[in-house]
Amino acid sequence: MSAGLPRRTETLLQLFEEDLGVRYAALTVKSYAGHARAFLRWLDERGTSLVEVRTDDLLAHQSGLYAARTRSGKPYSAGVHVNRLKAVKTFFRFLCRRGYTLTDPSAAVEYPRGEMRLPREVLSAEEARRLLLAARGRSPQQLRDKALLETLYSTGVRLGELRNLTPPDADTADRTLRVVLGKGRKDRYVPLTRAAAAAIESYLVNGRPALARSTRASWLFLTNAGRRLHEHTVGGILASCARRARIKKRVTAHTLRHSLATHLLRGGADIRHIQALLGHASLQSTERYTRVEIQDLKDAIRRAHPRSR
Repeated sequence: MSAGLPRRTETLLQLFEEDLGVRYAALTVKSYAGHARAFLRWLDERGTSLVEVRTDDLLAHQSGLYAARTRSGKPYSAGVHVNRLKAVKTFFRFLCRRGYTLTDPSAAVEYPRGEMRLPREVLSAEEARRLLLAARGRSPQQLRDKALLETLYSTGVRLGELRNLTPPDADTADRTLRVVLGKGRKDRYVPLTRAAAAAIESYLVNGRPALARSTRASWLFLTNAGRRLHEHTVGGILASCARRARIKKRVTAHTLRHSLATHLLRGGADIRHIQALLGHASLQSTERYTRVEIQDLKDAIRRAHPRSR
């Protein structure tokens, strides 16, 4: 625990983290608890106790955050401000629910209007094809990498969800994948493409047994030492395949997630089906893929504008 906060406040923070852990993934718990701690430090510096907090205090805290700048001197995005406020609001709801405070001063504070951004990097269908072809070979590591890439592009699972997969989660016969406790602590089943199911089956039969150094290795995708794949290891695998495929874009698990959603929409898939596939709680998160990309607009202008002929 960080020094400087009263013992009672630290105890409340610990209880808050435990409460979050029941409902949210570990990264969300860490983020929310960190933002709540920063807010409580701010209160402590002002000499304001939790029972004294009013809506005006929260608005003053927000104003200070709006004035803050990144190391490069740029203001933080609306998304960052939303996450910070969401953490504080969740903290006060927790306090009210547990009876530590009688009122919720954050209830009247509205979220800042967020920007609707398109993903920075989206692969074309041809680039995605080349990337998947770049993962080939018969060694245990190569079979793992092939299965990993096919899984990401087939299902659009998040990096954390991918790392949490276990062999029973992949039903290659039925061609379905169970994503256990994904974002928002919700399970979901997603379909596997024929290529992804075949790649996973090949890895399970001919690759994973050589990587699993002990019967205690429970994760689907393993390191050379039989351990759970680290985030950096997955990033290295994707970067290596991107180089072999001569793709200059930065390829991450999220790149494949965004690319899959974009390709499905262009292929005529219903947006609600894509929402279910990606595990979005709100359709608004999925709707950003429906916005016309600048390259699509350039192509339309080139084909139809009289001055472009």
